[in-house]
Amino acid sequence: MRKPTLQDVARAAGVSYATADRVLNARGNVAEKSTRRVLQAIETLGYERDLHAANLSRGRIYHFRFLLPGGDHSFFRALRQAVEAEASLRRIDRIRFSLTEVPTLDSDALARALEELPRDCDAVAVVATETPRISAAIAALSAAHIPVVTLVGDAAADIRAAYVGIDNIIAGRTAGRLMRIAHMARPATDPGLILPIIGAMSARDHRDRLMGAKAVLDGSGQQLLEAVVVDDRHDLMRQRVTAALAKTPAISGIYSIGAGNRGLIDILARISGPRPFVIMHDLTPTTRAGLESGLVDAVIDQKPAQEIALAVDVMKALADGRELPDPARDITPTIYVKDNLPAALPLTAPAPLAAGETP
Repeated sequence: MRKPTLQDVARAAGVSYATADRVLNARGNVAEKSTRRVLQAIETLGYERDLHAANLSRGRIYHFRFLLPGGDHSFFRALRQAVEAEASLRRIDRIRFSLTEVPTLDSDALARALEELPRDCDAVAVVATETPRISAAIAALSAAHIPVVTLVGDAAADIRAAYVGIDNIIAGRTAGRLMRIAHMARPATDPGLILPIIGAMSARDHRDRLMGAKAVLDGSGQQLLEAVVVDDRHDLMRQRVTAALAKTPAISGIYSIGAGNRGLIDILARISGPRPFVIMHDLTPTTRAGLESGLVDAVIDQKPAQEIALAVDVMKALADGRELPDPARDITPTIYVKDNLPAALPLTAPAPLAAGETP
């Protein structure tokens, strides 16, 4: 059975196609009686507007802005590459992308970028930390009718329009469960010490993962030590984790919640005896090498390309005023071990988008 068209609506309402079109697009100058008949016909026929065709006829071009962490962190590089890939794929949908890089975990720099963002776009996607200034900047964009989508970790949950990413509490619980399994054979007198490593407590995803791991490990016998904060920097990772291992040589598990894992891989490679059981996040060249070399035991991946593709779908739905897809049902983390690694992707990437560039 074919879908009803606007011509069918006009015929059922007893009005011209032009009148039905004016009602549908709220352009006014239609008698109230005719408006009621058109709206009734739309409901009776179950007419659904073809937004793609309507946008093509109006020559509409969407403009979506992304604010993503810069630097050489492999995961954030993968996010930026995913935006560049979507820019190429979505040309047919008449979507223009702008990408702005901000310093990783620098809340003031991110707040400033949000405050200074041109009000020339249909939606904004951002990897945000939680501070009052960032929340205020997101609120200002929302007040200007620019919806904000948070990525990777939720922030300003009562203000932003949507969150796209994994459930980080569940990801942390998964890590905690793996740690419990890895420690099952240990004697009751020495159940194990787990060292969590976090980028920053202001990062909601890091905080949620730590909370999830703690919820599973509490009462298990394993002791969760105080988290080492490394600002997602491999140099701080190397320095502070080395100090933690020297202070507590009995550490039997390491849960690296954020980035900076090059430093941790360096430390693990220098351990001559039995090493701790190690869990990391995000399948990057660094974590893949750790799995392949036997220095890392498990990696929980959040599928950055899928996150960006879904974020674009969500931003387009927001721009069109449609019901949002449910990202919580679409992004499920994958647990990688040495034995189930996918084929490595080539290291080449599309040329980066300049800020404000239209692909």
